[in-house]
Amino acid sequence: MNGLSNMMRTLASVTLCFGLTVGLGGCRRRAQVVILPAIMTPVALEEIPEPENLPTIEVQPTNLPAVPAVASAGTPRRERKKPAPKTAPVPEPIQIASVAPPPSPEETAIGALTPGGETNPQIKQEAAELITSSEKRLNSLPAQKAEEEKAQVSKVKNFLKDAQDALKTGDAEGAKTLATKAKLLLDDLEK
Repeated sequence: MNGLSNMMRTLASVTLCFGLTVGLGGCRRRAQVVILPAIMTPVALEEIPEPENLPTIEVQPTNLPAVPAVASAGTPRRERKKPAPKTAPVPEPIQIASVAPPPSPEETAIGALTPGGETNPQIKQEAAELITSSEKRLNSLPAQKAEEEKAQVSKVKNFLKDAQDALKTGDAEGAKTLATKAKLLLDDLEK
């Protein structure tokens, strides 16, 4: 009786393995690829107009901590160069628009000074107060902090000098704008 029972278990396990193999093996027929018909009518392309005034973005340099090197990092893999095609297509002529030379970093950071005109005495007073308070804050900055942030301190000094020059020429609005920029840079320095 024991021999018949072992034979039935073996037969059941063989049948189960065969069923799983056939079931998980999938279909033997190839999948048919559907070929779509080619589009023969031309499609009209829309032209997107370029924006007239692109915004300018000022990027402040930041001092980031050094990134620790990982000793167990592998060497980077080189990518294989793909061979150039044997017959190079003839490039179409490219139209290049002439562009005015880019303004210097000082011009973009400071902005253009406007000619002075009839100015409000209140604006002159506010600009003068901003300049004097910013100068006091700059002078009270710790020497170590001023040494670490030399570039930003230099920018603040330039803004304050230009603000004073603008105030002397009668451009109170420009002086106030430049003094405000110096104040904002000082706020960043004191953080």
